[in-house]
Amino acid sequence: MKLQHASWPEVEAYLTRSTAILIPIGSTEQHGPTGFIGTDALCPEVLAEGIAERSGALVAPTLSIGMAQHHLGFPGSITLRPSTLIAVIQDVVNSLARHGFDRFFFLNGHGGNIASVTAAFSEIYAEASLGSAPSNRPALRCKLHNWWDVEGVKRLSRELFGADEGGHATCSEVSLTYHAFPEVGRRLAAASDQLIGERAPVGPIRDAADYRRRFPDGRIGSNPRRASAEAGAQLYEAAVTELTNVWRRFAEEE
Repeated sequence: MKLQHASWPEVEAYLTRSTAILIPIGSTEQHGPTGFIGTDALCPEVLAEGIAERSGALVAPTLSIGMAQHHLGFPGSITLRPSTLIAVIQDVVNSLARHGFDRFFFLNGHGGNIASVTAAFSEIYAEASLGSAPSNRPALRCKLHNWWDVEGVKRLSRELFGADEGGHATCSEVSLTYHAFPEVGRRLAAASDQLIGERAPVGPIRDAADYRRRFPDGRIGSNPRRASAEAGAQLYEAAVTELTNVWRRFAEEE
């Protein structure tokens, strides 16, 4: 069930069964000429819906703008400062905690979020430790899990794409979006002539101008010409199957 599709009495009833909530978090940033700008938000959102179908989890609205300053050299990319993202996560968690939620599973689609989300968890725990948390706030547990880190996804990525997987605009994430949104995927895949070379270069990530100079079409180390909706279907099934188990363990642990 999606939180935004529920009424408040339905949420109140859910809280009698579970105090855990699933929060997709991603980014709005370029993914090369053949990838969705919303890739990093769409992937965890689609997978969260699959987890909810199998487990009955309640899914919060996707936090779709993340820490992506290095992508601002490409039109359409949007970023939050790390400090802003930390504050947003704190406010989301504290809002939900006021109603009795105490377990927050952030399903992440963007590597650039990891440091800020982890810092936000530390701030949330510090509120309790220092006595500044709201008096009605329960003891909280927060977990961050990157969707691409489950063993089934890593295995499939190696088998299907090998070294062409890359680090940004990866074959796996592009395939997953092509599976979830096939019509748009076909349109974007047709732009493969705009990719510069085969496998993209690799290198450090700094500011937006440096990124655009190092990675002129937006990719890092990947060759998303190999992405396909068929591969995305396999990755979806592997991810949802394992992530449902990870979610259940977190939601039910003592």
